[in-house]
Amino acid sequence: MNRRKFITLSALGCCSLFLPSCKTNPVTDRKQLLIYPETFINKQSSLFYKNFIRRSKISNDKENTKLMKKIADDMIFAIDVYFQKLKIPNPTLEYDWEYNLIESDQVNAFCAPGGKIAVYTGILKYTENKDGLAAVMGHEIAHAVAKHSAERMSRAIATETGFAVADVATGGIAGQARQVFSDMTGLDILDISVMKTHGRKQESEADYMGLAFCNMTGYDLNESVRLWKRMNQKNKNKEIPQFLSTHPSSVTRILQIRGWIPEIKSKFPYSL
Repeated sequence: MNRRKFITLSALGCCSLFLPSCKTNPVTDRKQLLIYPETFINKQSSLFYKNFIRRSKISNDKENTKLMKKIADDMIFAIDVYFQKLKIPNPTLEYDWEYNLIESDQVNAFCAPGGKIAVYTGILKYTENKDGLAAVMGHEIAHAVAKHSAERMSRAIATETGFAVADVATGGIAGQARQVFSDMTGLDILDISVMKTHGRKQESEADYMGLAFCNMTGYDLNESVRLWKRMNQKNKNKEIPQFLSTHPSSVTRILQIRGWIPEIKSKFPYSL
């Protein structure tokens, strides 16, 4: 088979695989590629989360645990109301939501697929109050609503598939260039140019959606700005360059959140 025919068939094959998998984020209207079956991902996520909880120390901080669960329950209810008003399916309707406060000095929180959320007590030093904690919970819930984990896995498949086709099309030159770049910098050019860039877009989207969920449930959006100012002080002179990270810098987040607040208040009113 000659190279031109191979490229044509490869392109047609990629289109047949990827085009039916193009979806739209129902909150931001951003186009997404979702190849992986969500039922499979959520099942694996549930097993991971059970093992994680088994190995972790659950916090005995009853006050913050209660507050965290109230915030999450309110947001999940408001999200359902939002989709009902728009008369579109709630993408989280089948989720088995779970959230736990983990005793740890780590300043972190995460959301595994299917609504499995963990917040580390170390971050409470920086959230400081219910509105700060709501900012964190909104961000993590947004990852679940937007199906970001499934999208990341799908993006990785599409990127490697596309590069393999390009490598054949260029007679191996693309692969050689990738290897040279890796040898010179210790970095993968696809990871830097595609995956990390896309990761930052997802994190910014989660910030935006998290603000929406906060406003829908009556929390102070300005506390999100103050939270990231506190995080910026914590990370001062410690953050890696933004282009090497899957997350926007603290300064970028502060500027974005400030700019989004008027729009959020207009588009996503209080709904409880």
